[in-house]
Amino acid sequence: MKKTIFTGCGTAIATPFDDNGVNFKELQKLIEFQISEGADALVVCGTTGESSTMSFEEKCDTIKFATQISNGRIPIIAGTGGNNTKEVIKMSKKAEELGVDALLIVTPYYNKTTQAGLVAHYNAVAKEVSLPIILYSVPSRTGVNITPETCLELSKIENIVAIKEASGNLSQIADIAHLCGDNLDIYSGNDDQILPILSLGGKGVISVLSNIYPKLTHNIVSNFLDGNLEKAKSLQLDALPLIHSLFSEVNPIPVKAGLNMIGFDFGIPRLPLVEMTENKKVVLKNEIDRLKNVD
Repeated sequence: MKKTIFTGCGTAIATPFDDNGVNFKELQKLIEFQISEGADALVVCGTTGESSTMSFEEKCDTIKFATQISNGRIPIIAGTGGNNTKEVIKMSKKAEELGVDALLIVTPYYNKTTQAGLVAHYNAVAKEVSLPIILYSVPSRTGVNITPETCLELSKIENIVAIKEASGNLSQIADIAHLCGDNLDIYSGNDDQILPILSLGGKGVISVLSNIYPKLTHNIVSNFLDGNLEKAKSLQLDALPLIHSLFSEVNPIPVKAGLNMIGFDFGIPRLPLVEMTENKKVVLKNEIDRLKNVD
């Protein structure tokens, strides 16, 4: 059995930007908020962190900063994926040097490689680092799905230990659990599917929702694992309208608006993403307010 990176809620944190680049003062506030409210791990420089518009230097500075602020209190996972295997290796090795606990590596996008190409890509990266690796399957963004059979093949690699599954296909996720067993932990990549994936043996969620409500998101998982199934179900269902609002426009547009609403200064996303539309902001604010006392 491979070592589990975390159980519970791993927050895929947004990145605050200002005119000078990354706003580290606000980033520290968010990291401290997450830790104090019960997040079990943090993912930096992922999709929600707008890694696709960050320079190599910005990613390095952000990863280093997050590891320093966390100081071992919770695991820091760095998003190091891309569609150029050589560059993914470079970023992954640098993240390892900077002291992160694990890597989250999305499938190569745009190139749209084959399943054999995915095996070759992840093999090449895994050979160059010793850190545990979480595969990331999100076909709606990348155009590439990791099939259960490919998961089985990749699970044979010692430091490939988990998958963030955001295909939305529960039948596929069940097949992954069946084929891979304890050799590949499964994390929900969709906030609206936390409980269904936990019921298939999942270890938790890598979450957007938990940027706003880390305690609630953690409690969905902890209640389920503690056997409090009705409470877990109630929390999951209560959160659904907010989850829908957080994905009413392309992530991380809504979550950055939501962070501003709860007292952070996260600005707006970098182009080509734009600010959330006003009518959807109203819905988002109402849903955030509705859940203030739910945990």
